[in-house]
Amino acid sequence: MAKLIDGKGIAAEIRAEVRAECDRFFTQYGFRPGLAVILVGDDPASHVYVKNKKKACEECGFISKSFELPATTTQADLETLIEKLNRDKTVHGILVQLPLPKGLDERRVLLKIRPEKDVDAFHPYNVGNIMTGTYSILPCTPAGCMELIHRTGIKVEGKNCVVIGRSNIVGKPMAMLLLHDNGTVTICHSKTKNLSEITRNADILVSSVGKADFLTGDMVKPGAVVIDVGMNRNKEGKLTGDAVFESVEPVASYITPVPGGVGPMTIAMLMKNTLTVAKNSKD
Repeated sequence: MAKLIDGKGIAAEIRAEVRAECDRFFTQYGFRPGLAVILVGDDPASHVYVKNKKKACEECGFISKSFELPATTTQADLETLIEKLNRDKTVHGILVQLPLPKGLDERRVLLKIRPEKDVDAFHPYNVGNIMTGTYSILPCTPAGCMELIHRTGIKVEGKNCVVIGRSNIVGKPMAMLLLHDNGTVTICHSKTKNLSEITRNADILVSSVGKADFLTGDMVKPGAVVIDVGMNRNKEGKLTGDAVFESVEPVASYITPVPGGVGPMTIAMLMKNTLTVAKNSKD
């Protein structure tokens, strides 16, 4: 029977650490880190995320600025706002909530954010730093997964690590972080043949597919660590991950629950990134 990795508890620890460091930063420099979040449109899930980010900012002692724009916002208007925030010295981090409404060019928007204010670490400059291992900030979800692994006392070095999913947001950077930690990494995706044969060799298995009931117990090596990044709704409308928990949990040694696993870590790592970019602005 697997031990649950308490993402909610670990995220609370990180926020407390960030708050303490933020207070020391304020004592030393006389100002607090500022995070600007831009939300375009009326996607309900995005509104919830933005609300939670604002709450986390208050908890960590940050200055929080929210910009809620209508779905009819033009590319030019959105880029003008980003340029304004790029020049604003009270704003250290800029985050554009994704997905954007149809008609807006997501790539162009992300390129407009200055790399030093890109708290999502999605700008090609920051992606390049992740590849070379010279990063100061990381994409929030993969970074959160690594914190869960490290703070649970799990060693990555020498382990067979399998990442299911190759997105720019989770899969690819997750694979690089495991590689930087001296894991032997395999990336699987929708075109992978004999997927179960590969996953059953994984000591550490990260699933970021985004499909409910995708990962079953017969795909997992006995004693493996399972990090479930999925955030889905099953047929009954219940929030669930990629893993069939009742099937995987008896096989694994550690597993992240959904909810309460990776999810809370994403916002915690955003807070950590915001503090980092504020500190970098003083260097």
